[in-house]
Amino acid sequence: MRIRATVAAVSGALALSALAVPAAQADGHGSLASKVPSTSKITPFTGSSPADEKVGDTKITSVTVNGGSDIVVGISKKKTFTVTVTASDPSGINDGYAMLWHGSNIDDDVDGAIVPDAETGTCTASGATTATCKVTLVADPNENIYSNILAGSWKVWAGAQGNDGDYVITDAYKTARVQRYSKLTVNASPEPVKKGKTITVTGLLSRANWDTGKYAGYTVQPVGLQFRKKSVSTYTSTLKTVKSDSKGNLKTTTTATADGYFRYNFAGTSTTPAVKATGDYVDVQ
Repeated sequence: MRIRATVAAVSGALALSALAVPAAQADGHGSLASKVPSTSKITPFTGSSPADEKVGDTKITSVTVNGGSDIVVGISKKKTFTVTVTASDPSGINDGYAMLWHGSNIDDDVDGAIVPDAETGTCTASGATTATCKVTLVADPNENIYSNILAGSWKVWAGAQGNDGDYVITDAYKTARVQRYSKLTVNASPEPVKKGKTITVTGLLSRANWDTGKYAGYTVQPVGLQFRKKSVSTYTSTLKTVKSDSKGNLKTTTTATADGYFRYNFAGTSTTPAVKATGDYVDVQ
């Protein structure tokens, strides 16, 4: 029921954006928001909206999502980010617009979308023919980020419009990653410990579960154990690699050699960002 309700909500958002005609377009040029794929694009039915379109000589030169960083979403907090569209047209740029969608085909296989609330982008000209337009989007684990199936690569729909009404639209200009927020803990014991004795280092690797709204262990993942002496600020290369168990737990042993900090370091995957545990200090006597 949650998936159906979310898809319906996204469908409604797309439908509303398709009907919107902002005052800024009162000169008769249709808005880019009106060209966003309609509600049929995220249902199993084939839509009638065209795919990539180009009218005239408007060009998109770059699109940047979230400043170039992955979009990381937890279990409750909304993640607000921007998409910028840089474009050029001999008449100047009137609008730039973008949205994110998830699926294999925008015509008949889309199961998620993140759409701006605004009907137009906020554009800043860098010359007579070029401008960079910004739109703000919100990834919400209680609405449009409704399931773990949405973790990973999303496609970026982008469009730009010239002052003369020319425009260009690309259904998948580039991709952006939406990831499940990760956590990592560490505990080294005993404390204190005699030099040469065994230290046991435990921890937990977990990540957001968008299906349940809770954090759960990230299983069977390689995690590096690192150490730094008390007198230095950087960690050494990985002492050993440990795999998380069926609940995300980590456990290994090492030999006490000097006072210092132990931490676990997870390199990340396509669906889950890298994370480092805060170092745990051990006094070696």
